[in-house]
Amino acid sequence: MSIVPSVVSHVERHRSSVRYLPVNLFGAAMGLAGLSLAWRGAHRVFGAHPVIGDAIGVVAIVTFLVLAAGYLAKCFCYSAAVKAEFEHPVAGNFFGTITTAILLLSAVVGKYGDALGEVVWVCGTVLTVALTLVVASRLMRGRVDATQVGPPWLISGVATLNIAVAGGNMPMPWAHEVNLFGLAVGTMMALVFFTMIFSRLIHHDSLPPALVPSLIVMIAPFEVGFLAYVAMTHAVDMFAGLLFHAGLFLFIALSPKVFRRDVPFATSWWAVSFPMCALSSAALQYAEYAGTWWLTAVAGVVLFVASLAVTVLAARTLHGLFTHRLLVA
Repeated sequence: MSIVPSVVSHVERHRSSVRYLPVNLFGAAMGLAGLSLAWRGAHRVFGAHPVIGDAIGVVAIVTFLVLAAGYLAKCFCYSAAVKAEFEHPVAGNFFGTITTAILLLSAVVGKYGDALGEVVWVCGTVLTVALTLVVASRLMRGRVDATQVGPPWLISGVATLNIAVAGGNMPMPWAHEVNLFGLAVGTMMALVFFTMIFSRLIHHDSLPPALVPSLIVMIAPFEVGFLAYVAMTHAVDMFAGLLFHAGLFLFIALSPKVFRRDVPFATSWWAVSFPMCALSSAALQYAEYAGTWWLTAVAGVVLFVASLAVTVLAARTLHGLFTHRLLVA
C-alpha cells in the first residue's frame, strides 16, 4: 500500500506547474529588452539593420506577457508561495526584474507610439519606487545576516536608475524631476549595496553555485549608471567614461569566476543578461563618442558576447521547458 503514495509523490515533484515559476525568470524579459536597445545602438555605430533590434523587442514583449500571465496565475492559485518568494532575503530581490523589465519595455514600445511608451514608463516608475521603498524598509529593520547579502540585492536596489535610462526623453514637464529622483536614489542604493556585497565576498564564504552567475550584476551600477547619466545630460563626458571603464574592468575580472562549466544552469543565470546588455549599450554609446577604432572593436565584441549569452540562455530555458525540467520543484 505504501508504494502508491510514493509513486504519486514522485510524479507530483516532476510535474511542470506554474507553482514553480520563479520570479527570477523575468530576467529573460529584462535581458531581451536590454538586447533590443543595444542592437538599436548598433544601428548607429555599425549600421546594423533596425529590424534586428525591433524583432528582439517583439520577443521581449511576448516573453514578458507570457511570464506575467503565468505569474499572475501563480499569485491567484499559490499566493503563499508568492508571499514566501517575496519575503525571502535573496529571492525577493528578483522582483526587481519585473519592474525593470517594464521600464525597459517602455523604451521598446515607445518606438511604436509615444503615448503607449509614456504609460508603460509611468507604471514601471511607480512600481519601481514602491519596490525600492519596501527593500529599504526591510534593511532598516536591522539584524541582517551578512551571509544573505549578495549581488541580487543590486537588482532591486539600483532599479530606480532605470527610470532615468528609459525616461530621459519623456516630454512631460515633471519627468525631469522624476528621472533625477530615480538617478539619486539608485546612486545612493548602489553605493551602499555595492560596499556591503564587496565586503561579504571578501570576508565570508563564497557564494553558493546557484548565485554565482549573479556576480555579473555587480557591473550594473556602473553601466546602468552610465546610461542613466547620459540619458539625463544628453552628453557623454569624462565622468560617463569613468563609469563605463569601471564596469568593463569588473566584467573582465568577474567573467572567469562566472562562465565556468562547473556552474550548473538554472533560471538564475538570466541575471547575467541585462548587465551584459547594459554594458553593450554603454560601450556602443561611448565608442560613438570617442571615435577610436579600438573602442569600436570593444563595443562589437561586447555586443557579440551579450547576444550569444542571451541566445544560449533562451535555448537552455526553452529546452528545460519542453522537457519538463523547468517548472518543477
